Amino acid sequence: MTLVNTIVTWFMKKRMDQIELFMNHPHDVQDEVFRTLISSARSTEWGKLYHYDSIFNQQQFKERVPLQNYESLKPYIERMMLGEQNILWSTEVKWFAKSSGTTNDRSKFIPVSKESLEECHYKGGKDMISIYCNNRPESQLFTGKSLVLGGSHQVNNYNADISFGDISAVLIKNLPIWAEFHRTPDMSISLMDNYEEKIELMAQATKDVNVTSIAGVPTWTIVLAKRILEITGKNDLLEVWPNLELYIHGAVKFGPYREQFKKLIPSPSMYYLETYNASEGFFGIQDLPDSEEMLLMLDYGVFYEFLPMENFAEENPPTKSLSEVELGKNYALIISTNGGLWRYVIGDTIKFTSILPYRIQITGRTKQFMNAFGEEVIVDNAEKALTVASKETGAIIRDFTACPIYFSDHATGGHEWIIEFESLPQNMEHFTDILDQTLREINSDYDAKRFNNIALQRPTIHVAPQGTFYTWLKNRGKLGGQHKVPRLANERKYVEQILAQMNGN
Repeated sequence: MTLVNTIVTWFMKKRMDQIELFMNHPHDVQDEVFRTLISSARSTEWGKLYHYDSIFNQQQFKERVPLQNYESLKPYIERMMLGEQNILWSTEVKWFAKSSGTTNDRSKFIPVSKESLEECHYKGGKDMISIYCNNRPESQLFTGKSLVLGGSHQVNNYNADISFGDISAVLIKNLPIWAEFHRTPDMSISLMDNYEEKIELMAQATKDVNVTSIAGVPTWTIVLAKRILEITGKNDLLEVWPNLELYIHGAVKFGPYREQFKKLIPSPSMYYLETYNASEGFFGIQDLPDSEEMLLMLDYGVFYEFLPMENFAEENPPTKSLSEVELGKNYALIISTNGGLWRYVIGDTIKFTSILPYRIQITGRTKQFMNAFGEEVIVDNAEKALTVASKETGAIIRDFTACPIYFSDHATGGHEWIIEFESLPQNMEHFTDILDQTLREINSDYDAKRFNNIALQRPTIHVAPQGTFYTWLKNRGKLGGQHKVPRLANERKYVEQILAQMNGN
């Protein structure tokens, strides 16, 4: 296994030359991606509709093709799911990634072409390991196996030729044999529908395996880890897997979970690597150790545009190209892909932390924010404030959600939080004060509305009993995979549902 590890890590490092190419020449690489996409789709129904044969530059593309969301592309996707081809993309599309999103109960079906599988998702997976091996040349990653927490939906057949499932399930189903050899548990467990049963079987199947890396959403990784510790009677995961060296995470901000993982994996050399991998594509990888930013991956067949959030509500708002973005500004991410998504508003917001090379942080969702009083609190604000409050009070947070308290005849407005703690704060009032004060420091709009309690009163925090969010997700059929608790909402629906559950109603 040591020889295999040496050969594989050497091969992975060779990719670093290509990564450095797009880091040094980002605009040329993105322009080449753009031209390839337009050329590939000229003969499609979509390409003919918008006359791709006469689009020669990015500005023409922006002027001619309107911004799209799932609802506007849905009629085309539904036809593709019935087996029609050459609609949005030129090559055959037989796979669709099922995604429910965070705040939308309706399922979305994202087309997954051969190109998006090979040149985007799988390329991202290989680059993730290449970057890690480059940063950790002494890695023994391939002397053991990678524990992958896949999606909660089986691959299903829409008809004789078309299949769909969570993106993780689609990827697992299409993996080459050599990649499957490095994974654990086997596919029969990874693709199970019943997430509670799957967690149990995963724990039993992996507790005696030499696991060197874990990949999964933090919430569900913690659930699995605790079950494994219960079964084995061990105190931490290093007693179960002494060669564990890498945890790959994404989908939610890691900050609020960091302290839990330090307890589960008490090793100063444990490597935490963040990725930005969605149903629509693989977009970012943390390329620097001990960083909270990700390198924007520019040669995956994805052309990027960036919509300033202050213009988001406008009709036909202007977007920025990569060369026009500014540091620290909040943008809605717009993508055109080799899976047939065109000028698609993915629903995520990002900010740039570095230019040349372009590095980003995910700041939230276009629909996940609180702005009932002009305070414009985004998920990034909330998670930073919670991280500071937790550190100052010794708290460890398991999950949270928040929404506005609207004005009434007798009171000003405010924000209402439901927080489930792994470890309670030493002083809840102090925790609330630090949360409030940190939000004021990092968000001037929130600070202005909090002045003298004119528009916003001090936050109201409900401490949720253990398992509250797990039960809420389970009752909604949203356990596991990519399903996440909505962090912020500008409406009260989620908070009121959870409060009713907590009160036994």
